[in-house]
Amino acid sequence: MKLLRHTSPDPQQLALQLDFFSSDFSSQPKIDHPAPKHSPGSSLPLSALPSNDVAKPVPNGKRRVHVGEHTLDYTLVRSKRRSIGFMIDDDGLRITAPKWVTLTEIENAICEKQRWIFTKLNERRERSARRLQPQMEWRDGGTLPYLGNEITLRILATQSAGILYDAATKELTVCLPSDAAEQQLKDRVQGWLQLEAKRIFAERLPIYAEKLGVSYQSFALSSAMTQWGSCTADGKIRLNWRLIHFALPLIDYVIAHELSHLREMNHSPQFWATVQSVFPEFAAAKKALRDHAPETLPIF
Repeated sequence: MKLLRHTSPDPQQLALQLDFFSSDFSSQPKIDHPAPKHSPGSSLPLSALPSNDVAKPVPNGKRRVHVGEHTLDYTLVRSKRRSIGFMIDDDGLRITAPKWVTLTEIENAICEKQRWIFTKLNERRERSARRLQPQMEWRDGGTLPYLGNEITLRILATQSAGILYDAATKELTVCLPSDAAEQQLKDRVQGWLQLEAKRIFAERLPIYAEKLGVSYQSFALSSAMTQWGSCTADGKIRLNWRLIHFALPLIDYVIAHELSHLREMNHSPQFWATVQSVFPEFAAAKKALRDHAPETLPIF
């Protein structure tokens, strides 16, 4: 999970923010591989791939190589860089390599990094599949995520205003005039979700603050499109109201994460040890948040 640190000349304004989505998805995941240590123009053959398995050009301008039982296409870009770079984007695998590195050496590097490559390609495909899933329909009978479960919208045509959630039936009844526009329904539901988020955050924050032995100055809802939460050095917490879509353990993880910054204003091993001390399953929660693509959330 990518974590961004923002600094300011005023230490009281120092804030650490937890990204809305993993760098694996919000940007192009990439790693570097050391280039073979030999001089430009020389040849240092490696043995990870038989010579007849070196990638061959394919019609789309990419190169193709067989890695175990898999056939892998990739784009090769030559540059002045000193290492072999691997990057995954919507077009698949992109490799940037020094001009003097041979194709055999590049293919051998692919073999060495194949676990990372295929893991990221699978994650990218899964995300693309979620994009193709139909968006929620803002109508009577439509569903939306709330605390990790699906709840059903019920629209009651009446001139009286109101909204009521029945936990037993998992139904959210919204009172609207019969001629109300879809945006009115969205606004009413969003307002209810934000109130629920504020209520639950207010309940959970003191629990983890006590566990950590810290005090926060204030907390507020955030509508940021890039972070789940943030914490300043003077104890101001901001939590994204969209967390209300997720199960309580994921909400607790973000809360524990932000409050832990009041003891460690960094992302050092000591910081993660602090998070783990009050939220032992943080790694699973971190991965679960990472795996939720933006397209899976309702659009207001």
